[in-house]
Amino acid sequence: MLLAEGRFLLERAAFRRIRSSLATLPRGDGHPVLVFPGFCASDHSTANLRAVLGDLGYQTHGWGLGRNLRVDLERVEQMQRLVQDLAQRAGRKVSLIGWSLGGIFARELAKLDPGAVRQVITLGSPIRDDRRHTNATRLFELVNGKEPEVLGQGRFSGLDRAPPVPTTAILSRSDGIVHPNGSIQHAASGHERTENIVVRGSHLGLVHNPAATVAIVDRLCQPDGHWQPFVPPPSHRRMFPPQELP
Repeated sequence: MLLAEGRFLLERAAFRRIRSSLATLPRGDGHPVLVFPGFCASDHSTANLRAVLGDLGYQTHGWGLGRNLRVDLERVEQMQRLVQDLAQRAGRKVSLIGWSLGGIFARELAKLDPGAVRQVITLGSPIRDDRRHTNATRLFELVNGKEPEVLGQGRFSGLDRAPPVPTTAILSRSDGIVHPNGSIQHAASGHERTENIVVRGSHLGLVHNPAATVAIVDRLCQPDGHWQPFVPPPSHRRMFPPQELP
């Protein structure tokens, strides 16, 4: 499946073709949304998704910290301040969306400061302590070592434990970077406000996957405090495969 990741170019082209139709999705309530890029990526990679959400009325933000490479205490503290500042300025909780490694950050930040976080949505994130679920392990360890600084300080362990806020994991069975089993939230590892949504596509394409975008918008539209599990909208039901997990 790793060799098939080049299909993300076709998925990105498909996203651009239907970009105008995504503007017809339900508008939001204007609460802030912070989007984290994947490993080795920057805010440029999430620009299309943030543009769609901005068009729908959300206060969208990239993380503004350059490429997502290092996992250290300084970076975690920078992200914590970012979430807190956005929540304080808006006077509302922030929804966190994270692609791949960015999803791990989103989940862990929600554990550190759940009072500032409305919900978490991950895209193909390896939410397991076992790094064998991802083909990016060697590169990650080359940059961060086998035990990153945050692990030495007792953080970022128990990745499979969901944060105490509504949490959605979006994944693809044909992900060529992170094995889908590594992205699944199991009921025993979370609480009643966790779910998994299966879409078709590559790992590199998840951040501009049309079905993933429809699911994200549906999740963001829910009133704060009134979370319900995802049901594909009738108008977009064909975009979603059967939801049986790998």
